[in-house]
Amino acid sequence: MADIKHEPEGYTSTEKNVPAYDVSADSDVGGVVENVDDLKRSLSGRQIQMITIGGSIGTALFVSIGSGLVQGGPGSLLIAFTIYSCWLALVNNCMAEMAVFMPVSGGFVRMGSKWVDEAFGFMLGWNFFLYEAVLIPWEISALNLVLTFWRDDIPLAAVCAGCIVLYGIINLFAVKWYGESEFWLSSGKLVLILMLFSFTFITMVGGNPKHDAYGFRYWREPGAFAEYVTTGTLGRFEGFLAALWKAAFTIVGPEYIAMMAGEASHPRKNLKRAFKTIYLRFGLFFIGGALACGIVIPYNDENLINALGDATASGTAAASPYVIAMQNLGIGVLPHLTNALLVTSIFSAGNSYVYCASRTLYSLSLDGHAPKFLRKCTKKGVPIWCFCVTMIFPFLSFLAVGSSSGQVITWLANLTEASQIIDYICMCWIYLYFYRALKAQGFDRKDLPYVGWAQPYCAWAGLGTMIFTVSCYGYSTFLPGWWDVGTFFSYYTMVFLCPILYVGWKVYWKTSIIKPEEADLVWERPVIDAYEASILEKHVGFFEEIKIMMGFKKKEQVHEG
Repeated sequence: MADIKHEPEGYTSTEKNVPAYDVSADSDVGGVVENVDDLKRSLSGRQIQMITIGGSIGTALFVSIGSGLVQGGPGSLLIAFTIYSCWLALVNNCMAEMAVFMPVSGGFVRMGSKWVDEAFGFMLGWNFFLYEAVLIPWEISALNLVLTFWRDDIPLAAVCAGCIVLYGIINLFAVKWYGESEFWLSSGKLVLILMLFSFTFITMVGGNPKHDAYGFRYWREPGAFAEYVTTGTLGRFEGFLAALWKAAFTIVGPEYIAMMAGEASHPRKNLKRAFKTIYLRFGLFFIGGALACGIVIPYNDENLINALGDATASGTAAASPYVIAMQNLGIGVLPHLTNALLVTSIFSAGNSYVYCASRTLYSLSLDGHAPKFLRKCTKKGVPIWCFCVTMIFPFLSFLAVGSSSGQVITWLANLTEASQIIDYICMCWIYLYFYRALKAQGFDRKDLPYVGWAQPYCAWAGLGTMIFTVSCYGYSTFLPGWWDVGTFFSYYTMVFLCPILYVGWKVYWKTSIIKPEEADLVWERPVIDAYEASILEKHVGFFEEIKIMMGFKKKEQVHEG
């Protein structure tokens, strides 16, 4: 660990009382590099912003949200999505402060090893990697289902092969190509979301072939709250819980920004802006999506219920509440446009999973939690062997060619369901260790590059809400007549596996929980600070960067004094 002594001579820090570091004559920080590792900081602010807005949005917001509506009703759906957005905002608040302060490769995965316990980082990294990797073939299978909206004779194997080749091309050559692809794919998601919001507003005020200004009719009849599992007040409460669990697996965000930290240009400025943008994303896209979904269609619509119950249609646009609403109103073109944009949305989600899985595996190798050969990167900064290992998983999508073997993909995806919530629990836990380390070492949080609000209470609240979610979201399996072994393990496999990973690594390697006064708050800061101080290209805002991309403006350089 570097000695925390003073700011390096000649370096002017904007952070006054955060951990300073001593750069000795034999230090390797003298030559300016982008990273301690071999990744390249090539993701621009424009790309990071669009990935933040739409990089991880797949079928859940446009199709699967219908099950939350059927089970909970429009009122429960809106309340559930609002509440869970606030809960995840608590986690985002924690992750933002840490990632902006220390924008390292692997983000929260490596922070767990550095500030909590080596065994904790090992458990967290493999949990996140398995979750991301398994979702790649699941998204490819979902893409195959979406294409059946138009015709049933599309060769599944050809679609699988096409996705694998495209994912390989996008992610193999340079991270900037991944960033550029996600910029345009996420733009398509933004168009789809705005189109569906416009459809909702225009049709609810009477702009539809039936000239029916239905407004909030479905909130009155059949009502705002549906009954689920049982009847009466308890049934409506359980309907709300069902909608809350749907929100928990629809609303995501901070983990994907954190994974870009090691490859972000102007990391502290771009990441700070991205983490702030995510609150708008929660409010506009997820809460707005829940409201729109509950307006356009009643929760007891027979077509919606039948589509969700049909295994061949539940993953396609045919099961989307928006598409069914369009068909109910006699609108013939929009369903096809929605499905086309849904194809790009699903492809983008799979693309993001390839990126995140390969970077997670790379971060595990950096900390000695995966084989060292995985540290190998190309000249363009792509962790080549991590990419190759990750690309084994998309080949599982070929199992979908056989109807029975295709269930394996769904089974694997279900087994890792809890991983996402476990990640959020770990982020809050890491923050509490980070917070107490700052306090123990006598540093004022006000001087950090980004200061989260209401800490550490926000972290404790986030920790509590996420533990509640992962503990209770499978409660229905314990109800009389609802027990199913497969469903139980789909809910709780990772809840059981993660403690085993943690204890196993801890016992074998005899790791210790890091004391707050010994936590390394310097770590890679000297390299990151030197890199940021050496950047000649001026940092510009999102729309300014769009103008530069379109050729309406030239890049400005920072003139050295």
